Amino acid sequence: MAPFYLPLADEAEVFEAAYQTRLPILLKGPTGCGKTRFVEHMAWRLRSNPDQGSLVTVSCHEDLTATDMVGRYLLKGDETIWSDGPLTQAVRKGAICYLDEIVEARKDTTVLIHSLTDHRRILPIDKTGELLHAHPDFLLVISYNPGYQSVLKDLKPSTRQRFVSLDFDYPGVEAETHIIAHEAGVDQDVAERLAVIGERVRNLREHGFEEGVSTRLLIYTGRLVASGIDPRRAADVAIISAISDDAGVQEAVANIVDVILPR
Repeated sequence: MAPFYLPLADEAEVFEAAYQTRLPILLKGPTGCGKTRFVEHMAWRLRSNPDQGSLVTVSCHEDLTATDMVGRYLLKGDETIWSDGPLTQAVRKGAICYLDEIVEARKDTTVLIHSLTDHRRILPIDKTGELLHAHPDFLLVISYNPGYQSVLKDLKPSTRQRFVSLDFDYPGVEAETHIIAHEAGVDQDVAERLAVIGERVRNLREHGFEEGVSTRLLIYTGRLVASGIDPRRAADVAIISAISDDAGVQEAVANIVDVILPR
């Protein structure tokens, strides 16, 4: 079954065109707006041969090293054997490799992907001396949240300009209502109320609250409601308390929730 994704523009067509010409893709947008689900959906949509591995996802973090990505020698009994990392596996098999929040990884990891994003399409494996040419079906996709990252963790132009870029944002109320209803299993009225909360909380960005509330958290709220939790209580734990530890922000969000989901 295809992972559910509701297209908001022509992002699916652009991704498919980039895949056909093996152009690496950069997804930009706020947390929880559907970037990962989009990649999962497109991987399902584009792959016809299950032996190719389909999709390899790596959640990047500050301790992620080039060795973690490429591979390392491991002891197995009395032998030392080479074990491919996730990037190498994808390059060999012809999978889509998705590096989520790439700027969270160490700089040596970012530099590592450069030779895979131009006409060479190669991955040097220094520890084995192998120069691995990418499988014809291999595609590299990365993502990051430009509104959240600090200047020190921004994506360098030397990396950014190796990718075609798709911009993502939170959906409008009508589309988000449909997404919440489908993913959370709640009725249209509850889904629409949650979508309106999302829209109004995001408007707080104009007053210094940068992140807003993710579609993911709205779906979590809906799932709690579908499981029998009172809607206002569900919003307490999945929106108000989850969105920030700042008391002022929580109060502002609670005021919005109280209007739309009165106690």
